[in-house]
Amino acid sequence: MKTKVLLSSAILVVSAFVATGAQAAVDQAGVTNLLNENGCLNCHDVTKTKVARSYKKIAADWKGKPNAEAAITKHLTQPNTVKVGADEVDHPQVEADPAQVKNLVKWILSR
Repeated sequence: MKTKVLLSSAILVVSAFVATGAQAAVDQAGVTNLLNENGCLNCHDVTKTKVARSYKKIAADWKGKPNAEAAITKHLTQPNTVKVGADEVDHPQVEADPAQVKNLVKWILSR
């Protein structure tokens, strides 16, 4: 009986990790295509500041904030302006379906 309980517990723990990993998985090829198609890499870099903050810096700024995913999604998909030097410029909207945008946001936050 004790063995069955331990085995059942072990299966539950492993299942939880597998489910979490599947949810957190990011389609890297999809992200790369989206970044290239939308010109994101003209201003952003993964690790260093170009015209705009790096994705690593963006992830650090949003780390631990419960609204991070929603706020970044809104920033990427709705009209807004950003500061570039002393100027305010329109930030291009990402042209993609919601699943692709969600994948991109998860990728940004994982930097």
